[in-house]
Amino acid sequence: MASRKKNAVVLKVGMVGDAGIGKTSLMVKYIENSFDEDYIQTLGVNFMEKTVSVRKTDITFSIWDLGGQREFVNMLPLVCNEAAAILFMFDLSRQPTLNSIRDWYRQARGFNKTAMAVLIGTKFDVFAKRDAEYQQEVTKMARRFAKSMKAPLIFCSSSFSINVKKIFKIVLARAFDLKCTVPEIHNVGEPIIEYANVDAAGTKQEGAEDTAKEKDTKEREREPKDSGKKENEPRDKPPSAAAPAVADKK
Repeated sequence: MASRKKNAVVLKVGMVGDAGIGKTSLMVKYIENSFDEDYIQTLGVNFMEKTVSVRKTDITFSIWDLGGQREFVNMLPLVCNEAAAILFMFDLSRQPTLNSIRDWYRQARGFNKTAMAVLIGTKFDVFAKRDAEYQQEVTKMARRFAKSMKAPLIFCSSSFSINVKKIFKIVLARAFDLKCTVPEIHNVGEPIIEYANVDAAGTKQEGAEDTAKEKDTKEREREPKDSGKKENEPRDKPPSAAAPAVADKK
């Protein structure tokens, strides 16, 4: 009996960010499982593919890496057009590359308003050696950006194979509305993975305090002025919604 042919799907993923932040390293690590510290900076656009099988479907990641030098910004449409996801990348050990995400996001959205945005911090192995104050500051800022972008936030290291495969598992799950059980990591100083509920509320840790304040404010507004309740009287609060289970397809 002839075997039934598999379905085939191409998933285009764009990668943008400043020069020297590790875009090519991440792509090559995921595609070829190799790492070279001496990669030459991408001139123009680099492109690689990898096919994975999920539920009798061959899914080909078509990954487009744009050189970070500003003279290549005119090639941004090649990377962004028809992309299902855009990885907005910065070097965790160089805070100015995170500041640049604003411009990259604005320009990329000019060519593709619907692609899934993912905020990626690279070189976590270097970041982990920085002092706690620096880690706190960069993590807080990254969470703020991710919340504004409604994007998952992931810290990775290509040289130490930290969270590289998980980035693409999360992209795949979200692109095809699949379950994902990639564990989230929230502690500062650890390789952050935050993706659940980002469409509605941004990353969990940065948005949790604001959400609680908003709930408390709304409850106070709903209270009748003559209710007789004292300001410090305890009130019942609705249970917080459980985060959806999202699943790691191996």
